[in-house]
Amino acid sequence: MAKVAFLGLGVMGYPMAGHLAKKGGHDVSVYNRTAAKAEQWVKEYGGRRAPSPREAAAGADFVMMCVGNDDDVRSVAYGAEGALAGMKPGAILVDHTTASALLARELHAACRQKGIGFVDAPVSGGQAGAQNGQLSIMCGGEPADFERARPVLDAYAKTCALIGGPGAGQLTKMVNQICIAGLVQGLAEGLAFAKRAGLDLEKVIAVISKGAAQSWQMENRWQAMAAEKFDGFGFAVDWMRKDLAICLDEARRNGARLPVAALVDQFYAQVQARGGRRWDTCSLMHLLVKD
Repeated sequence: MAKVAFLGLGVMGYPMAGHLAKKGGHDVSVYNRTAAKAEQWVKEYGGRRAPSPREAAAGADFVMMCVGNDDDVRSVAYGAEGALAGMKPGAILVDHTTASALLARELHAACRQKGIGFVDAPVSGGQAGAQNGQLSIMCGGEPADFERARPVLDAYAKTCALIGGPGAGQLTKMVNQICIAGLVQGLAEGLAFAKRAGLDLEKVIAVISKGAAQSWQMENRWQAMAAEKFDGFGFAVDWMRKDLAICLDEARRNGARLPVAALVDQFYAQVQARGGRRWDTCSLMHLLVKD
């Protein structure tokens, strides 16, 4: 059992912190910008609610962050009330936020100055993966820090791997999002084509999902796409556009060409313009079946 702080109780962080308390058996303190959400979590899982990141992190062996973007991470990590101000030497800061690799390297340097370990550890698996404790965690950092953090991360991990040095986890998450963007657009086009051709979509999927076209997106999103129902579940378009912006920014820096990702990002902008900011990413289908 370890003393753990979890900062950020959104749709991912709330169940992740819950697994630390229930499955991991850890002593968990939580912080959330909206205090009511933290109070709700404590009623459900026990532990303690802290009024600031600093107080949540005080005395913790591990501090996990899962917030929105680079600016959110900095607001939680830095400053007089930030997590780093409360962390003890030898503790480890783990950032589950999907953020930039530049920020991961920045945090690693800031932590080293204080004698604190750091692991950038974005996750994949969506809300369902977080709720079921079946997330894929891609990590960057020092091997010794990763090995210390891994038993704690196992509370909500299906797989957890150290990819490389600081920032490697975030770069791997970018690869993940680049691949998903193309997959979802391809699936949307295939299903829209099948509809136009008058095919039975259920029979089509039953066959092609057992062959080379199979993917997680196909298995888990084809029914929503076929029914043209995109809200109330999944990974929001707003979040995907945030992630793709990170990918495209990094590509400009390293010289990678991302023509499909850039195009799909613009398709998502069209979905947003149709009122789909909180629709699931499979809503690319909307552009193909609705005028």
